[in-house]
Parts: sequence; structure tokens; C-alpha cells
Amino acid sequence: MSSWIEMLPVENATGPLKDAYDQAKTPAGTVDNVMRVHSQRPHTMVGHLKLYRSVLHHPDNTLPLWFLEAVGVYTSFLNECEYSFTHHCANMRRLLNDDERADAIETALRGQAPKTAFTGKELALLRYTGKLTSTPGAVEAADVEAAKSAGATEGEVLEVNQVCAYFCYSNRTLNGLGVTLTGDAVGYYAK
Repeated sequence: MSSWIEMLPVENATGPLKDAYDQAKTPAGTVDNVMRVHSQRPHTMVGHLKLYRSVLHHPDNTLPLWFLEAVGVYTSFLNECEYSFTHHCANMRRLLNDDERADAIETALRGQAPKTAFTGKELALLRYTGKLTSTPGAVEAADVEAAKSAGATEGEVLEVNQVCAYFCYSNRTLNGLGVTLTGDAVGYYAK
């Protein structure tokens, strides 16, 4: 079982569910469980997909995609979401194309010690991510100011805010419905 609720088969889908599945296909032509779990309500799959693409894959983002993936990896680790951690750590690794750097980043994030792999703006943005994920009610203007003082623009703070918020949403969808990696091709990007 790949989730605690039935995920309707892609191959038998018709109407709005088929349309949603067609939109959600990865470059490999598969539909990951993170989207399939929405099959009982295809409109939520479409909404999830639009949110995902707008915060992580929009061409107007200015932070490197590998770094936005690292934000998602850290958020997912802190939320104990193995599904997203596994998928997006693989994505980050492929985008970096540097195993030594990727190993250092993964170790730092798993150890909740981003300072061992990041400096400057990236470190400040990951500290903001950690606080926003773990203690969102404690985030204050000083956290945003710290990122800006380290060189982040307000737009970059917003990008990180939205990626973190998206992963909190997705992690809760996945963890709350018992979604597993069973049957998924891990990672979104072609090698």
C-alpha cells in the first residue's frame, strides 16, 4: 500500500482525473504518489501542482534551483517527511552535480547544522527556513532582517518563505495520509 487512502490508477483515469494526471506527469512519464494521493479529489491535485510549480520552478525565481531544493530538503527533514526529503535530496544532488558538496549539504541539514555547509546569504536563509518550519509563531522581523543583512533581497526572502511554506503543506499531506515512495521513480530531474 502506498498510502492510507486509495489512490486511483493512472491507467484507468477518465475526465477530470485523467486531465489532472496528465498535468502531473513527470519527465519520465510517471505520476508520483504525492500527486496520486489527490486522486479522490482531482481539483486538489491541480491546485497542489500549480503551487509546486509556481514556488519551485517559476522562471522568475532568482535563487538557484539547487538551493531552493535544499530549502525543501531542510524543511522536509525538520517535518520528518522522508518522502519529500528523499525525492528532493535526489533533485538537489542532480542539480548540483557535485557529490562532495551534496554529501556535505545533506550531512549539514540532517545534523540541523547548516553552518557547516553554508555561509552568508544561504546560511541566513536556511536559518530562517529552520525557524519558520519548527517554530513559525516565533518568526519575527529580525529574522528577515538577518537574511537581508547577509545579502538576501526581499524577493529572495519571499522565494524561500514560499518554498518552505509549500513543503510544510506537502509534508503534512504526505505524512497525514501515509504516502510512501513505493512505486515512485525518486527525483524529478533527468540525469
